Amino acid sequence: MTTKRGLITDSFKVVKKARRVKREKRPSSPPPPQQEVETETVREEELQRLRQFDLDWRFGPCTGISRLQRWERAELYGLSPPTEIRDLLLQTHTDPAYNLSLWSDYPL
Repeated sequence: MTTKRGLITDSFKVVKKARRVKREKRPSSPPPPQQEVETETVREEELQRLRQFDLDWRFGPCTGISRLQRWERAELYGLSPPTEIRDLLLQTHTDPAYNLSLWSDYPL
């Protein structure tokens, strides 16, 4: 008769894994207040409109000047920029995210 060849796994001790104990789920943190979420989405929408204004070359180049200066220059040359952009810029004139153009971080 032939002898049975053992497997390499036969030489190791069999270890049973411990069963995992299910933990109770902790209550998640409360959702942010609805008003904060609404203001963030409004801010994102406004910044997206300003980015579209930056990317619209009908109103001239936007490097080296603020968005309001670009709007005023476009108005001076009769390019009829959107008035809602000017109103938005005048309302938020202290926030650099609104004032500076999309390309302001890049050196000239």
